[in-house]
Amino acid sequence: MVKIKMATPLVEMDGDEMARILWQLIKDTLIHPYIDLKTEYYDLGLLNRNKTQDQVTVDSAMAAKKHGVAVKCATITPNKQRMEEYPELTELWKSPNATIRSILDGTVFRAPIAIDQIEPAVKSWKKPVTIARHAYGDIYKASEMIASEPGECHMTFRGSSGAEQTMLVQKTDGPAVFLGQHNTDRSIRNFARSCFEYAASSRQSLWFSAKDTISKVYDGHFKTVFDEEYLSYKERFENLGIEYFYTLIDDAVARVVRSEGGFIWALKNYDGDVMSDMIGSAFGSLAMMTSVLVSPDGKYEFEAAHGTVTRHYYRHLKGERTSTNPIAMVFAWTGALKKRGELDGLPDLTGFAARLEDACFETLGSGVMTSDLAALVRPGFSARAVDSQQFIEDVAMRV
Repeated sequence: MVKIKMATPLVEMDGDEMARILWQLIKDTLIHPYIDLKTEYYDLGLLNRNKTQDQVTVDSAMAAKKHGVAVKCATITPNKQRMEEYPELTELWKSPNATIRSILDGTVFRAPIAIDQIEPAVKSWKKPVTIARHAYGDIYKASEMIASEPGECHMTFRGSSGAEQTMLVQKTDGPAVFLGQHNTDRSIRNFARSCFEYAASSRQSLWFSAKDTISKVYDGHFKTVFDEEYLSYKERFENLGIEYFYTLIDDAVARVVRSEGGFIWALKNYDGDVMSDMIGSAFGSLAMMTSVLVSPDGKYEFEAAHGTVTRHYYRHLKGERTSTNPIAMVFAWTGALKKRGELDGLPDLTGFAARLEDACFETLGSGVMTSDLAALVRPGFSARAVDSQQFIEDVAMRV
């Protein structure tokens, strides 16, 4: 077989634990036999990030800006427990995703990979709900402080002109913790425009929700910017027969649960993080969700929306075979390959990526599934749970 040639490299960001194991298995079984794969490789495994003082994460993001398309494996964001687990760590490194998203300053679009064999947990849903998650700022770029005594916390902004604004955050009568977060007008406008463009291109209505009744200035500014930016899309939306509206996030949750799906739900950074996990799980599994970061200048980073699957990794280290669902990682690769093929004018590359996705659906349709999905199939459908390697090999037979 003549392998498909690539013109421009993908930026490959490797990860941690079981996700890293499956990442390599996917490449070896489903990609290398068919494609003369060209990548610019960055090891974002926790120990290498520690070794490079996290410079490797910054370098990978800058490479994504240069080459235009990246594909990322799941990575560990360390907490205190991980510091005990990895005593080599010199500090609690920040989330690689947050660093990359901050540099690319885009919007993360996440959508469930729905299959006929599994009914959504929400019975009214007939179409996937796509989450548009702002990818900059809020708690992911916040500054935190803990105080051990009574006192006052103030917030000060000093402008480049020398003008200064100071306000009292809180006066406390004992120990307290404080959190300061921010966003930028430019990033919020880019977020809004990305959402409107994506909605128009996919012919789906757009919902945006926040909590401006409580956060009258911060969340209120998001709402104002969306309203302003919508003015230039209003006629286009009307011609397409789709709509845009804003509603409070608590009202949006109720509406989403009662809906049939088939729309885009735009959310601030943390809200989008939480709700994308909820949507993915309700459609079957976090491992059944596509995720792509789109920057304002047309750069793309495809990833699996789930974590590193720690529990399965430790079983793997004991020599056990695990039934870890690799679909989201496969679709991260196919998404990146399709976009690379589109940008470089390589129909063979985009065609292969589409065939690989079809092979995944055919394998699932035949009843061959990992255990997380096999336990969720509709009554009357016969499913056979297999381990990860067997599932990937079954997909390879159908490519």
